[in-house]
Amino acid sequence: MTLHALEPDERTLHDHFSRELEPVLEIEAGDSVRFRTLDAGWHREPMRAVPKTPRTGQRGHALVGPVLVRGAEPGSVLEVGIGSLQPGDWGWTRSGGAPIELYKRFAVDEGDPEWLLWSIDAGAGTATTQHGRTVAIRPFLGVMGVAPAERGFHATGPPRAVGGNLDCAELVAGTTLYLPVEVEGALFSCGDGHARQGDGEVSGTAIECPMDRADLTFAVRRDLAIKTPWARLADGWLTMGVGPTLDESADSALEAMLDLMQDRLDLSRKEALGLASVVVDLRVTQIVNGTVGVHAILRDGAIR
Repeated sequence: MTLHALEPDERTLHDHFSRELEPVLEIEAGDSVRFRTLDAGWHREPMRAVPKTPRTGQRGHALVGPVLVRGAEPGSVLEVGIGSLQPGDWGWTRSGGAPIELYKRFAVDEGDPEWLLWSIDAGAGTATTQHGRTVAIRPFLGVMGVAPAERGFHATGPPRAVGGNLDCAELVAGTTLYLPVEVEGALFSCGDGHARQGDGEVSGTAIECPMDRADLTFAVRRDLAIKTPWARLADGWLTMGVGPTLDESADSALEAMLDLMQDRLDLSRKEALGLASVVVDLRVTQIVNGTVGVHAILRDGAIR
């Protein structure tokens, strides 16, 4: 097992997923990578004042990678063990100022965004706005994904079955993410650090921040057959669904959870569905990325 390190620089930074991107690092299964990432807006310096003009352009999230994992091949599963996550000491949240329909529904002037500028104290586990409002932090990476099989440029905004901009706040340190692999080597990239986010990410942004350290350990699994991302939490299992509507995303997340329940609890499909109605929680992951997300959670010990 080897620990590698990747910095956000001209060699590693990119703004899309593609099987045609050259890997910047090749590792063996079992190796770890210590990533340092920029915030989603490609800022290299802290935002200490409210921007006078909104950021323009269509550039995607600032991703670091891709990492080629030897032995990962189409049909296998990339296991990503999430270790230490250390956010930077600043972040920001924007309400309005982006083409998201929900702003209109909640009577927010999309042409005059509100900016919350955060000071993050990782040691204390808190973040505080310029107005003196303080919240507890729960850091995670908003984007973790591998390259899709289809050739060409794939924007970072919408999540996919192979991961990407999942924005799942459950993927904190100590959890494990499982991603279906569609290309040789998987070609994993990550970025979009969040110090804290609520389910839904309802303003379109979380506490967007750089990650000073994100330690990820990679393995290749051939004993799993998954169609959408799964995750192992500290106290349960999580399955994700993404799609154009919440209904379709919920169906995808539930289908994956029923597969998991059948496999791990030796249940029939009908029995799994009945039990899921009693003990599985469906949650809205995010509603702001065009392709929306739902995740299903089954807690350990819920079925004895």
